[in-house]
Amino acid sequence: MNKNHLSEDDISVKFITQALINAGWDETQIRRQVSFTKGRIIVRGKLVSRGRAKKADFVLYFYHIPIALIEAKKSKFADGHGMQQALDYAITLQIPFVFTSNGKGFVLHDRTGQSATMETNLALDAFPSPAELWLKYQQWKGLTPAQEKIILQPYYDDGSDKEPRYYQRNGINASVEAIAKGINRILLVMATGTGKTYTTFQIIWRLWKSDWKAGKQKRVLYLADRNVLIGQTMVNDFRPFGATMAKLSTSAKTIERADGSTTELTTAVDGKRRIDTAYEIYLGLYQALTGPEERQKLFREFSPDFFDLIVIDEGHRGSAAEDSAWREILTYFSSATQIGMTATPKETEYASNIHYFGEPVYTYSLKQGISDGFLAPYKVIKAHLNVDVEG
Repeated sequence: MNKNHLSEDDISVKFITQALINAGWDETQIRRQVSFTKGRIIVRGKLVSRGRAKKADFVLYFYHIPIALIEAKKSKFADGHGMQQALDYAITLQIPFVFTSNGKGFVLHDRTGQSATMETNLALDAFPSPAELWLKYQQWKGLTPAQEKIILQPYYDDGSDKEPRYYQRNGINASVEAIAKGINRILLVMATGTGKTYTTFQIIWRLWKSDWKAGKQKRVLYLADRNVLIGQTMVNDFRPFGATMAKLSTSAKTIERADGSTTELTTAVDGKRRIDTAYEIYLGLYQALTGPEERQKLFREFSPDFFDLIVIDEGHRGSAAEDSAWREILTYFSSATQIGMTATPKETEYASNIHYFGEPVYTYSLKQGISDGFLAPYKVIKAHLNVDVEG
């Protein structure tokens, strides 16, 4: 068989895939033709089309962690042909080990910097095993066995094949890893419309199900500033928490769905403002938890060490300011790990997300969302109000 006459797909199936299997990779760890963007939305007048989506030839996983990427090429090209494109994809997907192959051998680019040389030529039968690459990954990340166990905790899977988009996965993995390593203030920046609530759910789910805070019942507080956000979160993304979840409110016990039906929301506060502390996941409005008068500070009904994790939705709105009502709650529960979720970090003379939470562990910008095709492009239209024009 003359390899030079084979297509790229033939090279992938007959030689690269077989080399992976021979190295100990199984089909659950190998994904082919992995599309990770949707293609930029292009608007020309009334015509709408999409640009080309980005697609990796192979992505290899250790459990759910994307660990290696392979760019396949026809045999007529050199082993390292296509490495720059593969590196661009790997940077986007945060994958450390990058390979190219023409079916005759591999070139490995080690982005971790651990190898003696940045790029290494490998024979077709010398591809690293999953255990070998994972050991290098552990060493690169400096993971202890306990930390490794936490970061390998799976995502929630409802059987529908829904999984995080690449940037959600990046944000989730970065947050879980940071928390596993003991960092207790996390800032995650994601543009509006990119699924912050779903990302938050997966972070909480993995920590909640893992050995983080081993030996104790983990308790979580999700803070928002609009009642509708709490209700929608409970009946949508957070729904898998089921009976372990409750709203910190004495009112608004139902939410209306899009079809006009209503759903009952479990509440943890009775008419006398007594809190049921048997739940594990609590959702609350900061306005309902505090106020200018001491009797309004419902959060003080909990002990300061009650919560292990607090997530602040749209953290730029209140928690950035030191004298805000949000900050009062966060200070009270200072022993908890705290995650600030925001699309627009606030940095002014009087308020700073970064001063409180630190630099973002991951950022997915509006510009990137538009480029990837997950968000639509916008057009700025200037309009002059008659009040401004005429005075």
